[in-house]
Amino acid sequence: MKWDWDAVGDFMPHFWDGLLVTLQALVLGSLISFALGLVWALLMRAPSRWVRWPVGVVTEFIRNTPLLVQLFFLFYVLPEWEITFSAMTTGVVAIGLHYSTYTMQVYRAGIEGVPAGQWEAATALNLPMRRTWTAVILPQAIRRVVPALGNYVISMLKDTPLLMAITVLDMLGEARLFAQQNFQFTEPLTVIGVAFILISYPASLLMRALERRLVR
Repeated sequence: MKWDWDAVGDFMPHFWDGLLVTLQALVLGSLISFALGLVWALLMRAPSRWVRWPVGVVTEFIRNTPLLVQLFFLFYVLPEWEITFSAMTTGVVAIGLHYSTYTMQVYRAGIEGVPAGQWEAATALNLPMRRTWTAVILPQAIRRVVPALGNYVISMLKDTPLLMAITVLDMLGEARLFAQQNFQFTEPLTVIGVAFILISYPASLLMRALERRLVR
């Protein structure tokens, strides 16, 4: 089998288009997962079990259902109920919703890791509950969980190729389309494999450095 550099050159414009789509899905999905995960975590600490129980059921269902199944449901089933989104929007929402159930657990661990003395001090100062959360608890909790959240960003990056299943042309989608049109599979698939390594490995090193810095 001969490596064809001309095929690599022909594929690169498609690769950059796919890379942009991949990074957009990753950034937007991460923002949704971080924000919604925090909402889930706060709701799970609500005093009423009528709030905690439904949230627990929903998040467990999402976490224990494959992301690919969720993508198919949102993209193919919801339109039957006249709820329609673009493929990209569907992919971003699915990734963000799916991973929010994991970031929820990270936030919960961070909140539970805040020393009890911090709660007692806030109570002694008669701080309102909202002020206690925003000024005392969450800043400490989020600082503890940043490295873990970063690891889920890397996991989301590795799951973005699933978006190809609902016609989103991410890196893998562009590579597959190029390969089918030109009957050259080795070069485009190798390029995106290297690209995933070049993105995920430095990101993992950055997360380790950030973790060490936060520990200090």
